[in-house]
Amino acid sequence: MIQADVQLDTLGYFCPMPIILTSKKIKELTMGQVLEVLSDDEGIKKDMPAWCETTGHQMVGLEEEHSSSKPIYKAFVKKAK
Repeated sequence: MIQADVQLDTLGYFCPMPIILTSKKIKELTMGQVLEVLSDDEGIKKDMPAWCETTGHQMVGLEEEHSSSKPIYKAFVKKAK
């Protein structure tokens, strides 16, 4: 299990909103902190690693939960710059 410092809830938003909200939120973090982004948009599985590669932040991991009718994705991003 990955430990996050800050959580961002983007449930109900579709791409590109989770990425836009992540971009805004990560600016509030200090270097080395981990942001957990909750999303029910399956696109985050490809979009978040691509955004991390483009921006220089580190994709720490991606988890899926299937406790509800729709999967919930947890993307963990470490502020690297």
